[in-house]
Amino acid sequence: MCHDYVGEGRISTVHGNLSGLKPSHLHRLKKAYRRRVSAHEVISVELATYLTELSREIKRQIGVLISRGGVVEDVFVGDEREVIIPNLSRYRLGRTALRGIRMIHTHLRNESLSQDDLTDLAMLRFDLIAALGIDTEGRPGMIYLAHVLPQNPAHRVYEVWAPTSFHALDLHLSTFLRSLDEEFSRSKSNHHVEHGSDRAILISVSEKHRAIQKESVIELQELADSDGIVVLDTVLQRPQTVHPKYLLGQGKLKDVVINALHRGADFLIFDQNLTPAQTKAISEITEMKIIDRTQLILDIFSRRAHSREGKLQVELAQLRYVLPRLAERSTSLSRLTGGIGGRGPGETTLELDRRRIRDRIAHLERQQKLLVKQRHQQRALRVRHNYPIVALIGYTNAGKSTLLNTLTRNHVETSNQVFTTLDTASRRLRLLTEKEVILTDTVGFIQKLPKGLMGAFQTTLDELRDADLLLHVCDLSSPTFDEQLRVVSSVLSELSLTHIPRLLVLNKSDRVALPQRDVLAHRLSGIAISALNPTSLPPLLEAIDEHFQTYVLGAPAQERSWGYAGSTTR
Repeated sequence: MCHDYVGEGRISTVHGNLSGLKPSHLHRLKKAYRRRVSAHEVISVELATYLTELSREIKRQIGVLISRGGVVEDVFVGDEREVIIPNLSRYRLGRTALRGIRMIHTHLRNESLSQDDLTDLAMLRFDLIAALGIDTEGRPGMIYLAHVLPQNPAHRVYEVWAPTSFHALDLHLSTFLRSLDEEFSRSKSNHHVEHGSDRAILISVSEKHRAIQKESVIELQELADSDGIVVLDTVLQRPQTVHPKYLLGQGKLKDVVINALHRGADFLIFDQNLTPAQTKAISEITEMKIIDRTQLILDIFSRRAHSREGKLQVELAQLRYVLPRLAERSTSLSRLTGGIGGRGPGETTLELDRRRIRDRIAHLERQQKLLVKQRHQQRALRVRHNYPIVALIGYTNAGKSTLLNTLTRNHVETSNQVFTTLDTASRRLRLLTEKEVILTDTVGFIQKLPKGLMGAFQTTLDELRDADLLLHVCDLSSPTFDEQLRVVSSVLSELSLTHIPRLLVLNKSDRVALPQRDVLAHRLSGIAISALNPTSLPPLLEAIDEHFQTYVLGAPAQERSWGYAGSTTR
């Protein structure tokens, strides 16, 4: 419940447990907004006395939020044991680690700060929290103070001051808060993070085996590094049952927020894909930016897509991701235009935004169909020239683009990061027997690849459907290459591409000891190469040549037959 009071040019609202209060009590609560407090004191004697006397009279705790400028921003009422803090969305966190407001509330029995008080202090990042005890005459008795601490060797979250008589309190508040802000700034800079870099804490909540969970988190960290994000810490939790609302338990989530405060993190990245409801719930309790695995991949894609086709596909995937996640808050629900003839409530901003996104999605889908048509025309031209198509597939960062560059002497962008290449690149490759094929590089795969991205990159994946041979490039030096092979095979199965012949190319074999390389190549029936070393590539070219040795020159596409050991004729 709340009660509005218009005064001094603004509406001031009294929140909380107001049922049963007399009109005179409500009026006196409203008048608390008129009080001013010096920026140098926690609370003035006049306001403290005003609150304790009224609190004793109504037998309920009363709380106020005071800004650093000394303005009473909020007044709220609880019961005998606690107060419920109102929504703090107006007081967003800024450049400093603290919120810029302090919370003062009364304690009817002159008791110290409760554990709930200290949790609120850490979670909500108040400048400080204070409890005013009430003596037998209803005046301020003892005052109990606490404030959040910057990161420290003892890993203490907050400092609880010794109880002090209210009238004996000696604290120059503005000087104290300025020193506290400086301590937080120093603590943040001690992490040696480049200026302007985003900081994040990675979170994984899974019921799977811990080794599998760790592998997934390592990959998430690689994704974060690829997106220019500095990872400050990782949190792994394996609960018996995943919390349906927050994923990890509410207590653990509070610990994460406090850790983020100490380390100066800008947002939390979850390894799991969050539902819109989970994202909203976690954001509300943490008041931090929340990103899941899909959103992180989308952000990388948006940075790396350069061609018109790539940008279109990324935007389409982003809009499909955003549509169900539009926030339904405050001004987003304000009414705008009227109905037919000016009648009716009209559309809300939320409905308007959704309609615009749907319209944009429809437009992009039409553009995508045109690109698909162009792709079909290009492929038809290749068929007329009897150019077989060889597609490079594999896990992200396996070295596909590097192999394309070495084989065709081109300069497609490469780097030791995941998802460096998003745009499809096709180059002509001359084999050892002077035959020519079209070598196509495609986007890399990854575990838990979002289904929305699969749909958005349909034109890219169509290149695989028309391929006559797939070169499955695997990073042999990766400790998880077996899992990467499984993920690629699983994706190909989902795309119904398992019928296309494949050659397994074991790249980066120069990083593996020779005996182990030979054993793995024999076990996996693969060709060991190093994409950076052209002298290691002839066996691969011979295998491709051998595969196409029965190619019938000039035959229609549907009548072509390809010689491949153990394979059926296409």
